[in-house]
Amino acid sequence: MSITARFALRAALLAPLVALAPPANAGVGDLLVAPTRIILNNGRGTEIILNNIGDETATYRISVELKRMRSDGSFEEVSTPDAREATARDMIVYAPRRVVLPPRQPQTIRIAARAPAGLADGEYRVHLLFRAVPAAQPPVQTPADFKGIGFALTPVYGVTIPVIVRLGNLSAKAGIANVGKVVLEGRPAVAMELTRAGSRSTFGEVRVLKAGLKEPLAVQRGVAVYTEIDRRTVTVPISEELLAQASGPVTVQYLETVDGVSTTLAETSAILR
Repeated sequence: MSITARFALRAALLAPLVALAPPANAGVGDLLVAPTRIILNNGRGTEIILNNIGDETATYRISVELKRMRSDGSFEEVSTPDAREATARDMIVYAPRRVVLPPRQPQTIRIAARAPAGLADGEYRVHLLFRAVPAAQPPVQTPADFKGIGFALTPVYGVTIPVIVRLGNLSAKAGIANVGKVVLEGRPAVAMELTRAGSRSTFGEVRVLKAGLKEPLAVQRGVAVYTEIDRRTVTVPISEELLAQASGPVTVQYLETVDGVSTTLAETSAILR
C-alpha cells in the first residue's frame, strides 16, 4: 500500500426536530481505506483495500459520485453532468459494490476503467463513495402523554476518494502567485494562489521555507488543482513553533511526488509582513 489513511467514521450531526434522536449506531464501525487516491493510467486496473478497525461488523455500500472543485478547493456535487463527467462515470467498473466487514477483516475492491472506442486523450475523474449502512433500529418509544410528531434521525457515514483515469501522454504546468500572511481561524497562515495549465490535474505538497530554518514555516499535503479549474486559493497554517520566525523573505514550493520521486511543480519567492 503506497498510501494508508484512517478515516474515523464517527462524526455525525444529530439534529432533533421534536423528539431527541437516539445515540449513533455503534455497529457502523471504523473504516480503513488504502490507497486514498487512485490513478488509472490508460485504463489499467488496481485494487483498494478496506479494513474494518471497529469492534463490530459493519456494512458499506460503494458507489460513484461526481464532484467539481471550486476555486477555494472545496467541492460541489454534480447533479447535471457534462459530457466529460458522464463519460468518466460510465467507464469506471468495480466490484463488489456492497461489503460486510467483520472486525479486523480486510476486503479487496477491484477497480478499472473501460474507455469507449475513440475517446479523446485526457483526464477523467470520479469519486468513489464508501457509505456505511446503519443496522436496523428498534422503534423509538415516546411517552404516553406525548402529542405531536417525533423524529429519530440516524446518521449516515461516508468517505470518498478520487479515482482519476488518464489516457494518453498528459502534462501540466503550475504556478504560485499572490503570497501573503493572513489569519485563518485565529491562527497566522500563509495564503497563496496556485495556477494550473495543461491536460492533467496537479497534486502535491505546498511548503513555505525560510533560510536558516531546518523545518518549513508551513506545510500542507494533498493539495490538488483539478482540470475543471485553472487556479485555486490555498491557505496553509504556520507552524506554532515557528511563529516568531514567520516574517521576511521566504520561498514557496509546490511539490509533486510520484513513486517516491519529488518534482518541483512551481516555486516563487515572497516577503511575509
